[in-house]
Amino acid sequence: ELPIKFTPQYVGHYHCQILLKSSGDIRVYEIVCVVNTDHTESELDFVTPAYQEVIQDIPIRNLSSQDWKLEAVLEGQGFYGPPLINVGLGETALYRLIFKPVAE
Repeated sequence: ELPIKFTPQYVGHYHCQILLKSSGDIRVYEIVCVVNTDHTESELDFVTPAYQEVIQDIPIRNLSSQDWKLEAVLEGQGFYGPPLINVGLGETALYRLIFKPVAE
């Protein structure tokens, strides 16, 4: 057994090589750790007069080592936004969320 402690700061792929030597053997182990975020949920409160639309651009910042393809699932009457958003490596993209109330 070879215990390893890994504490990543960001999502992404982390590559590592472990070299083990003895008098009669040399071994190289290559390890790739993939770090994903948990499903993140957020809550926004919109206050607007009846029948008046509100637009909120939500910044999505990609600090990982790969491009992101994100899927948005909107629940609730009157909410609109793109179903997919691409955020490039090191970029910040704006997700445009629109709320169009149909009643008070």
